Amino acid sequence: MRRVVPLLPLLVFAGSCGQDTRFRDFEEEFWRKWFIANPSMATGAGVHDYDGMLEDYSAAAIRRRQVEIVSLLARLQKMTGLAPDEMIDGEIIRAAIRSEILDAQDIKSWKRNPMMYVGTPGNAIDALMKRDFAPKRKRFELLTSRLQEIPKMIAAMKANVENPPKEFTDLAIRMASGSIEFYKETVAAWAADAAGGDKALLEWFGKANREAIGAMEDAEKWLKADLLTRSKGSYAIGASLFASKLKYEEMVETPLDRLLAIGEANLEKDYRAFLETARQIDPKKTPAQVMAAIANDHPAEAELIPATRQTLTRIRQFLRDRMIMELPNDRLPKVVETPPYARSGSFASMDTPGAYENTATEAFYYVTPPERDWTAKHKEEHLRLYNRPVMDIITIHEVFPGHFTQFLFANQFPTKTRKLYACSSNAEGWAHYTEQMMLEEGFANGDAKLKLAQLSEALLRDCRYVAGIKMHTQGMTVEEAAKLFVDRGFQEPANAYEEARRGAYNPTYLYYTLGKLQVYKLREDYKQQKGQEFSLARFHSDFVKQGAIPIKLIRRILLGADGQTL
Repeated sequence: MRRVVPLLPLLVFAGSCGQDTRFRDFEEEFWRKWFIANPSMATGAGVHDYDGMLEDYSAAAIRRRQVEIVSLLARLQKMTGLAPDEMIDGEIIRAAIRSEILDAQDIKSWKRNPMMYVGTPGNAIDALMKRDFAPKRKRFELLTSRLQEIPKMIAAMKANVENPPKEFTDLAIRMASGSIEFYKETVAAWAADAAGGDKALLEWFGKANREAIGAMEDAEKWLKADLLTRSKGSYAIGASLFASKLKYEEMVETPLDRLLAIGEANLEKDYRAFLETARQIDPKKTPAQVMAAIANDHPAEAELIPATRQTLTRIRQFLRDRMIMELPNDRLPKVVETPPYARSGSFASMDTPGAYENTATEAFYYVTPPERDWTAKHKEEHLRLYNRPVMDIITIHEVFPGHFTQFLFANQFPTKTRKLYACSSNAEGWAHYTEQMMLEEGFANGDAKLKLAQLSEALLRDCRYVAGIKMHTQGMTVEEAAKLFVDRGFQEPANAYEEARRGAYNPTYLYYTLGKLQVYKLREDYKQQKGQEFSLARFHSDFVKQGAIPIKLIRRILLGADGQTL
């Protein structure tokens, strides 16, 4: 790995007298500059000062951003006399800066991943339409301003991206194709309503939208006819970069060989539990046949959204009845289809408003329908994932007490950095932990089919854990990873391939199982410290109220020391 960060002084929270100690002023500046560089993320966070802007991914802008964050990091290392909360937030910001440097200068996603160019605009536009944080006319104007920037985004892609992995280009083509329909139909229909018959506004929008559609059509054509033919790069980032990503993004520094051993042991444990549970359900069938029989009970394509919606109130009531944790309010998310621009391998996801969104507080539980042009066989395999026991587990993960519940506590996160920063092994680890914990606490009264579904989801994450490490550090191919998902994770072939291909562009998607194991370890240590005063509901609340920060830091907050996280 070409090292850049070590050229900078290591961050320490000690130094000579007279240095700048105004950390909270620095924190404000850091996040302001981050929002300028990531305006669509600012919109998502509920910060609306940058809503008319779109990310600038030109090479010149990326170089300017690198100079900026190197300067910020140099300033941060001079901070002295920080309070404990400031020290924690300083560690988070330091890791965030070093992660950004790593990605731009070493991994070079901006040069090798066309998905960021075709996916970012759709998210930026959708964020202005789906939440009523301002009058529609105002949001119409902001949306049109963002539309005008899309041709520049596509031009940047064509100028920057060279020799990407074929897997990246394939997914970018899917995203670009879906986005064209999104702009033509969804965006145009919303704008027609928002303009309120104002012809001048509609003309302005119409020109901007036509140019945006033209740019995305050009992107799709270029991706297919040009970039795909020269997409021969390797997706593997290598062991050194993989370890650095874990260090900066998750604050996990466990050696990769030990980390892989932990993942493989967990996969084996869950695999054997899956076999035993399948035997309890039907000893005459193979485990794959048992799971296949369960998967037969899935909603039709038209019923996917209504069937998902029905899981919400039932699971929420269980939380209350068993005192799993106290919820701040009775809110529910809206269940809708995953937007086309976001369909890059995700089957279900939660889109919640940011911690600073005070007006448009709708949350969206996204479920991905089959694509229109898929074969009947592909559609059937896709829908089988949404069988009824598995949908209960997915709703636990995405809604109660998973991601949506994390959002419900967002206004209690104690600092700006903890409101804005999200560590995947915390956010996804918590949600994955809740799947297993809910069954341990009696959800579904020991129903073996639901247990098999929970183990199926655990095996999926275990396979991600192992596949991610091996694909990026040991030469595992997408096809070999897909076979792992089929053989050990009991995934349908089409879904297994999507999961394996996700590992190509999301190297550290081990963070589900990694985070779950860290939460269980923290819970046990917390229980030992509290003794007879231990309360499961209290632990859950204490954990979630800290924000989705690295679990290493939550250990320090709850236990007074970092300790062993695994």
